[in-house]
Amino acid sequence: MNTDGEGLKHCEITRSIIRVFYEVYNELGRGFLEVVYVEALTLALPAAELIVDRESPLEVRFRGHVVGRFRADIVVNGKVLIEVKALPRLEPVHGAQVLNYLRATVLEVGLLLNFGPRAQFRRLRFDNSFKTHHSQVRVRPARPI
Repeated sequence: MNTDGEGLKHCEITRSIIRVFYEVYNELGRGFLEVVYVEALTLALPAAELIVDRESPLEVRFRGHVVGRFRADIVVNGKVLIEVKALPRLEPVHGAQVLNYLRATVLEVGLLLNFGPRAQFRRLRFDNSFKTHHSQVRVRPARPI
């Protein structure tokens, strides 16, 4: 398992992402559309030596058939999915959205970042060992920007 001393999978990557998230939040503040924050993160994350894949196309497969398509806001280093929100507050449904993305992909760690009235983030994890492999999404490898 890819963990550090704290036992969190991909902890160094998520720690760097969260640091950059606060940098972007402090610089831009609140009130913009999500796409503005995604673009800012896309520019700021590589400065932290992270590989960013923006709007990574993902297909959800069920019993060998594509049953849905979606785009992850950002995938970092091919390991951490980022979902960006710009809402008054995070609700349980937003965490469920990230967990569903993780459940449907080979990715195991997700960050939900909210650029609302106050900066909020949630770190979510869904281990591959708990997933049904019949309906997994194929994730394209991250490419440098």
